[in-house]
Amino acid sequence: MSQYLHFIRVDTDKCDGRMQCMRVCPTQAIRVRKNKARIIAEKCIDCGECINACPSNAIIPLTDPFGELTKFRHTVAIPSPALYAQFGHKIMPDKILNGLKKLGFDDAFDLAPSCGEVSFAIQEFLREHKGPKPMISNACPTIVRLIQVKYPSLINHLTPLDIPREIAGREIKKKKSKRYGLEEKEIGTFYITPCPAKMISIKQPAGKQKSYLDGAISISDIYGPLLSAMENVENESYNKSLENLCILGMGWAMVGGICRTLRLKNSLAVSGLTETIKVFDDIEKGKLKHIDYIEAYSCPQGCVGGSLTVENLYISYNKILKIIEALEFQKIKACPDIQKVRKKYAQNYFFKKGKLEPRPLKPLNEDLAIAIKKRKEKEEIYASLPKIDCGACGSPTCMAFAEDVVKGEAKLTDCVIRKCK
Repeated sequence: MSQYLHFIRVDTDKCDGRMQCMRVCPTQAIRVRKNKARIIAEKCIDCGECINACPSNAIIPLTDPFGELTKFRHTVAIPSPALYAQFGHKIMPDKILNGLKKLGFDDAFDLAPSCGEVSFAIQEFLREHKGPKPMISNACPTIVRLIQVKYPSLINHLTPLDIPREIAGREIKKKKSKRYGLEEKEIGTFYITPCPAKMISIKQPAGKQKSYLDGAISISDIYGPLLSAMENVENESYNKSLENLCILGMGWAMVGGICRTLRLKNSLAVSGLTETIKVFDDIEKGKLKHIDYIEAYSCPQGCVGGSLTVENLYISYNKILKIIEALEFQKIKACPDIQKVRKKYAQNYFFKKGKLEPRPLKPLNEDLAIAIKKRKEKEEIYASLPKIDCGACGSPTCMAFAEDVVKGEAKLTDCVIRKCK
């Protein structure tokens, strides 16, 4: 694929070139030239780190507006379990789902049971898996893109199972079509997302031709209207609300939730791109072959820490944890039937049909001889630089600056330290 979509853009009117975005970007996809940030499309993995870092709010996530709902005859909201953690402890999922219907959706679907089914499917896969270890969760689209761009040798370590929101979208379209006599394309499925990366996984899904979801609306955009809509929704009792929840599914909102609820003994959970990169570096070095499964999220603490959430991530994490603890304490059995999951698993119900491919970066030149020459030139330029990675030149590191010079995207005189010598 030569053209990659992105749902993060820079508002140049607001951008004042302070470089925080450039410094936090894990794939060195941002440059600052003439006091304006610029995103390099082929390197960007839509992690949202730049959104959180920008002090001027100049980096904007692009998600679907509410107006998109009018394109469909029947609409269904599919909220991330992270949405349940954005409100006070007395507001439970049942009230939130009813609130979404008050906003104008024809229906709202609880994703937690689908997450629970996929959790069991992961367990089945790990039980029979004989391939490379450790296997890596593919739940976070930013992690998938990070591997495609920065760690292509780890692509075969990603679990080949489809993600819960896609499975839910597929089943919703199928069932609603049959029930209402509509074509599947007339049924709109919208994910309520905690981060912009989910939008990318819908508009340009990795390893698939087409998503079963039709769009994504950010939690931050829907929060205010949803809060107002829930004012007229009756409160369910705490215990009654818990009866409809899935322990395994709720865990998908936070880092370690899958490993913890499945009680995977030989697993590892990591969140935040800085720490995730350290773990992936170790996998490439062959250090973690004794680990069966790695649950990785780009956002700190998992989806509850997404850049499009509203509540403090630690408070959100705590709410999800409290719900899970309450479910375990009351021994409520509201999770999928494992025998039914095993039957579906045997029928390849959970597996992706497409193949994930790496996203190689463009070479310095298409002509191999010229590329070798430019690489040598880059090394010579780098040798002449101070190697302090100050970023004052508008490139994140001295090595990145040397490459930018070779590509003609920067001048050697842009290095203020070298110029002062």
